[in-house]
Amino acid sequence: MTTTSRLAMNNVTIGYDNHTIARDLKLAIPDRTFTAIIGPNGCGKSTLLRGFARVIRPQTGQVLFDEKSLDSYKPKDLARELGLLPQTSIAPEGIRVYDLVARGRAPYQSLLRQWSPEDEEAVTQALAATNLTELSTRLVDQLSGGQRQRVWVAMLLAQQTPIMLLDEPTTFLDISHQFELLDLLRDLNHAGKTVITVLHDLNQASRYADHLIVMKDGHIHTTGSPQEVITPELVHDVFGLDCMISPDPVTGTPAVFPLAKTHNPAV
Repeated sequence: MTTTSRLAMNNVTIGYDNHTIARDLKLAIPDRTFTAIIGPNGCGKSTLLRGFARVIRPQTGQVLFDEKSLDSYKPKDLARELGLLPQTSIAPEGIRVYDLVARGRAPYQSLLRQWSPEDEEAVTQALAATNLTELSTRLVDQLSGGQRQRVWVAMLLAQQTPIMLLDEPTTFLDISHQFELLDLLRDLNHAGKTVITVLHDLNQASRYADHLIVMKDGHIHTTGSPQEVITPELVHDVFGLDCMISPDPVTGTPAVFPLAKTHNPAV
């Protein structure tokens, strides 16, 4: 069966100013999959994601959406298709949760278009999905770090794009909310959205994603399903970690168990 792709990179080299971060990136994101980008710190994961979102533009090569260069799309048109949750975001001072989430509807607004029942419903659903309904009137700067992260996720949900890109979305969340968010992203994927996210936890990536992109030293090391990708050899080669791989007792997906190092007892 042929897998379709709306988002792809063709021989892309990308970085900031004159500093190159990643080279020779050639890959396609399978449509309507949950894709996780994994790799050690500094390997280019976030740069790859930002390239897909047109936050940074390639030094060479092309990023393609529906087989056309991202640069050929107007910002508002692209914002109706691709939604990005950056690694860090700063809310305007004094803004309330509802109002920040409502900014996700900006791509649909114009001088001739008033706030609609569809906009209201999108915000209401986004607040409910992220368990923020009761906090909707609170000031964002009064919330905990984890609560603020959920507000940004809600704003992304309110944008209602078919493709969602999230840069380390679980970083500021405690363990229970990490899994709540990943469950939500999986549900959205099962409902038809393409989810692309940078994750650090290999077991979470293996459990939730059906497609992995593994990066090392600014290059694509390999891609594939967790069953194809997560092996002791890859974990050692990419992360420098000796481990054993066993089926996750809950999902059956590959789970990584680091091998204990032998230490000489103190004399």
